[in-house]
Amino acid sequence: MSGHSKWATIKHKKGALDAKRGQMFTKLIKELSIAARMGGGDPEGNPRLRTAVLKARAANMPKDNIDRAIKKGAGELEGVNYEELIYEAYAPGGGALLIEVLTENKNRAAAEIRNIFTRAGSNLGTTGSVAYLFKRKGVLSYDGEKYTEDKIMEAALEAGADDVQNDDGELVVYTAPDAFETVLNAMNKAGFETDGAEISMVPDTYVSPDKEVAQKVQKLIDRLEECEDVQNVYHNVELPEDLDE
Repeated sequence: MSGHSKWATIKHKKGALDAKRGQMFTKLIKELSIAARMGGGDPEGNPRLRTAVLKARAANMPKDNIDRAIKKGAGELEGVNYEELIYEAYAPGGGALLIEVLTENKNRAAAEIRNIFTRAGSNLGTTGSVAYLFKRKGVLSYDGEKYTEDKIMEAALEAGADDVQNDDGELVVYTAPDAFETVLNAMNKAGFETDGAEISMVPDTYVSPDKEVAQKVQKLIDRLEECEDVQNVYHNVELPEDLDE
């Protein structure tokens, strides 16, 4: 069940960018709020909210911030009403991009995202143009220097995971979305500390552009992630580690 998914590399780059810009808490607060608004403020009866809380705790968000975001989403405190939008697009070189947006002003978000693509010389796609290339999965990542692949695989599969892949020393566990929380809790209980855990959109296949095109793709992703309305950017482009050299 080993393989080369490039998932850890992509998520590491994205995580580093989010932390560098100080945007992570803002995005987590939006997700907590909309999850509470759509399914209620009790995590026990709201799987999406439970997942958002787990992610916020993993990012060391203070409990007060989590509680306040949930109360705003549930209507217990005055807050902002966010709308969810998904944009499908093509990256330079033909890669696929899936962009999740949470915004209180969809006209502003649409204008800004279209402007980003126009400046990058790329195009937005129509609904369904690239979404079929991605599957929603739970993804848990573990340090291969800290844990052996056999130990992670044994524990993860016993807990109900679908697959375990070794991505250049990063051990990546994939689950069905509805099994994510069960597998994560089981792995935590077994003493395995994650490098990251989330329900995400994982591409079925990847494209490998040359370095010049890869640099253009990275620049486009950076600009999208700088947009305050963009929650997540998923793509199927393999970006070399030495891209900035």
